[in-house]
Amino acid sequence: MELLSPGEIVDSFKTALGDGVIDAKIYEREVAVKKNKFRSLWVEVKKSAFRDAVEHICHLQEYPHLAIISSSDLGAEVELIYHFTIYYGYHLEELSLGLRVKLPKSDLRIPTITDIIPGAIFTERETQEMMGVEVVGIPDKRRLFLPEDFPEGVYPWRKDEKGPPDDMLRVLPGREQK
Repeated sequence: MELLSPGEIVDSFKTALGDGVIDAKIYEREVAVKKNKFRSLWVEVKKSAFRDAVEHICHLQEYPHLAIISSSDLGAEVELIYHFTIYYGYHLEELSLGLRVKLPKSDLRIPTITDIIPGAIFTERETQEMMGVEVVGIPDKRRLFLPEDFPEGVYPWRKDEKGPPDDMLRVLPGREQK
């Protein structure tokens, strides 16, 4: 397998997805005592290009490592970041790749990637129950973290009216406001 540089990877996304790529950034820094290079790549894609982007990552490395899907409530939209590592296992060649997609709150739906990366099931389930994003086609919709009696339509990570009401929140001991 040919290992591409971060710049070549960005070019490959732009070739494969065309105007489906909204933005791409490359970061590089030295880490550890030996000052090894840590490289990260952030690619933002349109919702319509999302699955093609995941498939493209699988062309870069047959079995990329998906760590987690993080999410942020940005007000009018929800941002999902799929945190991948490519060239996983290639000493000093690993590359952190954040695949970012923004969903308008009027259409909080994203297709599942479990048919491409089966291990995504757990983080997709977490994203559904904590942020209220519907993962279309997910093979297992059961809750993962919240109890069955947790109110429907309340999503703990949301900052809007769909987030937990004040009477559901509690301040941890030692964190009281003075």
